[in-house]
Amino acid sequence: MGLDIIEVSRIKSLAGRSKKFLPRIFTEEEIAYCRPKKNPWPHFAVRFAAKEAVWKALGQKGLTLKDISVDRDKNGRPSVLLRGKKAEDIQLSLTHSRDYALAVAARSR
Repeated sequence: MGLDIIEVSRIKSLAGRSKKFLPRIFTEEEIAYCRPKKNPWPHFAVRFAAKEAVWKALGQKGLTLKDISVDRDKNGRPSVLLRGKKAEDIQLSLTHSRDYALAVAARSR
């Protein structure tokens, strides 16, 4: 299991300091999903927290944060992609508010 919480303002600040931050951490699909939102920062932050939670749940097996991405099914339920392939054995729960984003990743065996 992995858990991560992050302040939304931290992601916004990191992105503001470096134009390379978003493309270094997030896939093109994640950026395309988050950027058009009225306030994209909670959406970026919750995906960052999800990447960290998955990374912890998997024991950091040679993965970078960009290797881990968040996808959504037609009902909006989040799922995990590892290097572009669906990780069927990982359940993901996400939540965010204006100030914080939290993710829990559980690996089934």
